[in-house]
Amino acid sequence: EIAKPFHLRVEGPVDMGEKAAQIDALRIIRQKMEKMGITAEIVADEWCNTLQDVIDFSENKAGHMAQIKTPDLGGINNSIEAVLYCKQHHMGAYLGGTCNETNRSAEIGAHIAMATSPVQYLAKPGMGVDEGYMIVYNEMSRILALNP
Repeated sequence: EIAKPFHLRVEGPVDMGEKAAQIDALRIIRQKMEKMGITAEIVADEWCNTLQDVIDFSENKAGHMAQIKTPDLGGINNSIEAVLYCKQHHMGAYLGGTCNETNRSAEIGAHIAMATSPVQYLAKPGMGVDEGYMIVYNEMSRILALNP
């Protein structure tokens, strides 16, 4: 209620110390939130690191959204597959990563985001807002200009 009219997402509300327990906890939290009509969302982050993890969290409805950590997934093909899998299985896809990536990885991620349409994409690199936002915004603007 306090966050309205904004949409609230909470990343990793608990850390259960291992993957199976994390999946169970986020599944239960999501079920209870939906039963109570709570519109905030839970983002699976801890213990959701690989393509298989994203699949497992999605299949179990463990949270409302999965953070797809591009550096942890290996090749960009896995990040693409993770976003598409989430979308096909009614799990929000947050194409994320880390603040210490390079400008080039952020630009490549922008291409992945434009091609796959995740719910959200992390502005990166850096912990500031302006730098990461402008790198991603400029690359997405270039994509749109070259592919109207």
